[in-house]
Amino acid sequence: MMITERIQPNLVTINQLDAEDALDLIHEAQAYKAGKTVELKRPAYAMNLFFEDSTRTKSSFQMAELKLGMKIINFNSKTSSVNKGETLYDTLRTIESIGVDIAVIRHSENDYYKELLTKPNLNIGLVNAGDGSGQHPSQCLLDMMTIAEQFKCFRDLKVLIVGDIVHSRVARSNAQMLTRLGAKVYFAGPKKWYDKAFDQYGEYGDIDKLLPDMDVVNLLRIQNERLSQAEDDAINNEQYHEQFGLTHDRYDQMKENAIIIHPAPVNRGVEIDSDLVESPKSRIFTQMQNGVFVRMAIISRILRYRHAL
Repeated sequence: MMITERIQPNLVTINQLDAEDALDLIHEAQAYKAGKTVELKRPAYAMNLFFEDSTRTKSSFQMAELKLGMKIINFNSKTSSVNKGETLYDTLRTIESIGVDIAVIRHSENDYYKELLTKPNLNIGLVNAGDGSGQHPSQCLLDMMTIAEQFKCFRDLKVLIVGDIVHSRVARSNAQMLTRLGAKVYFAGPKKWYDKAFDQYGEYGDIDKLLPDMDVVNLLRIQNERLSQAEDDAINNEQYHEQFGLTHDRYDQMKENAIIIHPAPVNRGVEIDSDLVESPKSRIFTQMQNGVFVRMAIISRILRYRHAL
């Protein structure tokens, strides 16, 4: 397997990557999963700035950084100077000045990185670990790696994205990249959580009509934190599960070799029956494993750019 020695200063949106770039990152992630090791040319430092709650993404980036031999500088949003009015730009200039190479950022504001990229004095490597309902490039790539492990290629694969689509950065990133890679994308879920802007990537339809033909079922959780209080209060989890969740009856309608993916956290009994989370078709925990290797590949590109790898 040939891995191109590509370099990149930042990764903030999946739209920075064409199909060849994405496959190149997946191939490097697969090499890391197979046991590839690297040695840094110099000490390299990372800081993970998470302004939204996270278990998988934050710990996955930490593990990736440690596996690459980086040192992690602690950051706690609750005790940082952001709470004194410091801008994100000034925070990043500060940590760059003390020697941090890469900042991994999760933020509730869509496109928070756009202004940062216009700052000529900011030279720290940036990785977007999720911005509001905008982009989630590393989750997208680990999903693509998981699909590639099952099907080897993407051409004409049928992928159904189900759930709270309009508020989901995963839905947006995955729909964009799947289309780029040649897959056919479909959407299902509550009509009120679907936006016509997604029509450019695929078609919206009925879950029960679409499901039997799908190769991949990409479930999404309800993004409660992005809903108004009234919208959140109006949600009936049992009703949602009956109408749009992956029940046993729906699971039995899936193709024999079809797979289930989910960015997690999983709301058991809402978007999926609890005992289907670890069913034979589920790749949810495989995704988490693959996430470490994908993030190693992303960070490696930036470390090469910074002459640290």
